[in-house]
Amino acid sequence: MSLHVLPRPRWLAKQPKARTIDELQVKLDRFGAYYNTVRPHRAIDKRTPAEACVARPKAGPTLEGFVVPAFRVQRDKVDITAVITLRLNSRLHHIGLGRRLAWTRVVVFVADLDVRVLTEDGELLRALTLDPNRDYRANNRPERATTSRDRCQRCPETSRSRAGQDSNPRPED
Repeated sequence: MSLHVLPRPRWLAKQPKARTIDELQVKLDRFGAYYNTVRPHRAIDKRTPAEACVARPKAGPTLEGFVVPAFRVQRDKVDITAVITLRLNSRLHHIGLGRRLAWTRVVVFVADLDVRVLTEDGELLRALTLDPNRDYRANNRPERATTSRDRCQRCPETSRSRAGQDSNPRPED
């Protein structure tokens, strides 16, 4: 019996009191079967609800060859390292979101390899396509801005552009 169909008070009042939960369930099931398959309804042209349900056209894809991708929704909380973990094909994938989002509750929408991470308020935090061969996807941060020290022309000894060289050369003996 569907949950929105409840026994009518007059019908229920005419029934002998149920002594156990199982006995009450049997009576409710009997009422539901009668209501849905035997009793005709005026609102649906004197048909039973079961007949009306079967006669209705069922929804389906409208495009030929259209395949609905496998999808799921996952609720998660960003951990202290600013990462959420997503399991895909028995493999864990770690998706970086940025430290400012640590402990934020998020909703993750996954459709095949396409992933969307949103706040509970609906703000899009990250959209990406997973690479099944990689288990960690860092946050899409812009490249680190260069500082004046990085591009100093006057003092190449302290410039970071000379990577691998000692920035404090010692005089040779």
